[in-house]
Amino acid sequence: MGLGNGTVVTHFILLGIPNTDGLQTILFFTFLAFYLCTLLGNGVIFSAVLGDPRLHTPMYFFLSNLSVLDIGLSSVSVPKLLAILWRQSRVISLGGCMAQVFFGHFLGSTECLLYTVMAYDRYVAICHPLRYLLIMNQRVCALLATGSWIASSFHATVLAGLTFMLPYCRSNVIDYFLCDIFPVVKLACADTHILETVAFTNIGLVPLTCFLLILASYVRIVYAVLKMNSAHAWRKAASTCASHLAVVTLFFGPCALIYTQPHLSQVLGPPVQIFGNVVTPMLNPAIYALRNKDVKSALRKLRGSQTSGN
Repeated sequence: MGLGNGTVVTHFILLGIPNTDGLQTILFFTFLAFYLCTLLGNGVIFSAVLGDPRLHTPMYFFLSNLSVLDIGLSSVSVPKLLAILWRQSRVISLGGCMAQVFFGHFLGSTECLLYTVMAYDRYVAICHPLRYLLIMNQRVCALLATGSWIASSFHATVLAGLTFMLPYCRSNVIDYFLCDIFPVVKLACADTHILETVAFTNIGLVPLTCFLLILASYVRIVYAVLKMNSAHAWRKAASTCASHLAVVTLFFGPCALIYTQPHLSQVLGPPVQIFGNVVTPMLNPAIYALRNKDVKSALRKLRGSQTSGN
């Protein structure tokens, strides 16, 4: 839909997932199942950590933050995607589009920083076990978590502010299933070079810095584990880090493909971003927590208290 000069955009039209004609019903129920599993799995993990004093430790404190982030990140795009698939409701208000851009980058950046904090937590636990609770005390954990949320809010504010300061007069049709910076700025009728440069630099710098810090933590962890003479210590260190490495790979893989390979964005962008926004938040509870004995015990206790309450 073309726009005349001077027309103020009040809404956008999302075209949805490309090349999915005839698959809307199947995709709707698939994504709905994933979304409900995301809400249930992460909600249960958050409740278990909150309700069991044995899980009031740094690792589970950060895990509860991750559960909140996964619910939020999935909720940014999935409800609108479901509306597009089921009711062909493609219109999104300007405010709704701004919210998707802001919260998508806010929650994504926070999750990126939180994975880095969790890697540091694992480094301290394995390399400095005797001083672990002294280093990772409640105040430090609260500061690390709060700092991740606040820093990400500034990051998202800059990106969303620059995106929607541009005039939009070419069209209001977004060839994508959600509002994101690069699909939106294609519609701008002004020079977008500064925004694109800032966005690529900003979006690339945050994950790259986090990845390098995570890598540094694991290099130190591997070095410490190799110095251990106990096979039991090796297995314990491996089990402690395996889940974190799995979720980090699931998170950074889609980020790297979307933002470092722009020439592949037309082909890989939608499936990769759907995987990151829909599938990964559902898998995180199963990978990181539901296989954990402490969490399983807390869930049984939670279920038992609910049964006795009834």
